Amino acid sequence: MKKYSAVRSVVALPPSQKKCMAPEIMTKQLALGFILPEKATLESYVLAANEQAVADMSANAKGRGEQFIYLWGATQTGKSHLLQAATEIADKANRSAVYIPLDQAKQFSPDIFDDLEQMDLVCLDGIEQIAGVPQWEQGLFNLFNRIRELHHSLLVAADCSPLNLPIMLPDLSSRMSWGLCYQLQPLNDQEKIEALTKDACRRGMEISEETAHYILRHTQRDMGSLRQLLEQLDKASLEAQRRLTIPFIRGFLQQRP
Repeated sequence: MKKYSAVRSVVALPPSQKKCMAPEIMTKQLALGFILPEKATLESYVLAANEQAVADMSANAKGRGEQFIYLWGATQTGKSHLLQAATEIADKANRSAVYIPLDQAKQFSPDIFDDLEQMDLVCLDGIEQIAGVPQWEQGLFNLFNRIRELHHSLLVAADCSPLNLPIMLPDLSSRMSWGLCYQLQPLNDQEKIEALTKDACRRGMEISEETAHYILRHTQRDMGSLRQLLEQLDKASLEAQRRLTIPFIRGFLQQRP
């Protein structure tokens, strides 16, 4: 697991983006940090039925197209992956970017939103986490307006559509319906196999399609569980100096509690 630095208590940034940060934000940097999943990139994301959403998200991260994009979907549809990948896209375009996981950030004060409009791209993950909390809703509303005034980019994600988001502040509720809105679709089995082989390749492992099919048939099928299993198999295969074959995986699964 890779730890990223934090800006204004809860802003997670890839290290290369520190050079793009405004000086007044840099002075507020704290060493809290958050533990995020392994580096998420657009290359490691399987587009599937989400091609248009990803295309518009990429344009947003580069400062083109729609200024505000709202992504929503069930667990394991890649919302967090895309928001984190967006910061890398922005970085390559020489734009400053921040990623805030609101499930972790809500333990702090809404003051964390102060000055974030100075960043070219702000990514807020898990909007539903602060819905119904007046202070947080007001803070988000104010941030939204400041970002819009500066013509910077805002990318948010939630587990439900804007219409179903339990926000009490009417003006904020209406803001969430501005811009583009995409429901991310889950992967089918063939797409999960593609995702597994991509992840394995990124880790320097080889995994055949037949082996990937075996994993799908004998384990939990959501992408979070599959990626966790692949990480465990990576470690086990290195320790045993074995390739990821069906017999090796079968033995590993039989030994799991």
